[in-house]
Amino acid sequence: MIDTPTAFEIVPMTPDHLDQALALSQAIDWPYRREDWEIALRLGRGFAVEQGGECVGTALWWAYDPDYATVGMIIVADKAQRQGIGARLMTALLDDARGRTLILNSTAEGQVLYTRTGFVAYDAVHQHQAVLQAASEPDPSVSLRPATAADREALLAIDRAGSGMGRQQLVDALVRNGETLVVERDGGITGYGIVRRWGRGVVVGPVVASAPEEARALIAALAARHVGTFVRIDVFASTGFSGWLEGLGLPQVGRVVTMARGNPPSRDNAVTLYALANQSLG
Repeated sequence: MIDTPTAFEIVPMTPDHLDQALALSQAIDWPYRREDWEIALRLGRGFAVEQGGECVGTALWWAYDPDYATVGMIIVADKAQRQGIGARLMTALLDDARGRTLILNSTAEGQVLYTRTGFVAYDAVHQHQAVLQAASEPDPSVSLRPATAADREALLAIDRAGSGMGRQQLVDALVRNGETLVVERDGGITGYGIVRRWGRGVVVGPVVASAPEEARALIAALAARHVGTFVRIDVFASTGFSGWLEGLGLPQVGRVVTMARGNPPSRDNAVTLYALANQSLG
């Protein structure tokens, strides 16, 4: 006798779903803590798939000014596969974020679905991580200092220039929850980076800077504070930083494809987003 799958329902995701959402991510070896899920839901919105009284799927999105959004934390439990749940989740998400350009980072398995729904690849992200064994030598040519509350507007302006999006709520939350360094040059701030608790240890990102040497100095300094800790950083392939990160002791362990549904954000050529906050938040 063949079991007939129980009907599923897609509902707005709430804090009541978080324990089961955490279990879903643990089942596929994603390193999210419950705190990471809480922050992601607080900053964004999305959907849960309920089937037989159980949460078997999730999808979240985060709105950025003026009309962009990133998409992530899309999971469908193994036992709920091949029921059309992934396609229905994407339809619900696209309807909810209607009118916005959507950006996501896709595994090879997800690309077929996303291409079918109008996403086009435009970059890739390399995932680097390891228990950091040693700190690198600081670059004396780059002046770094801890960020202060007075730097907020400058940080937001640099982040908008580098990402092409207004991400005020995200940046404010990351600054509150992490350690932030800025690059100071000629009396102004030309870059910033954040390290914070996340997943198995810490994550370095976002990192935004006006020159590669500034970004490298920020990454090295932030990582150096966590020798002996599991350190992760996700960098755009187009930055060419992967070889340097390998030399830092952070090998590349994964690659995802960055895709947009609509035109990707237009970034300031003078400033570059080198490292992401994470693959979902951008």
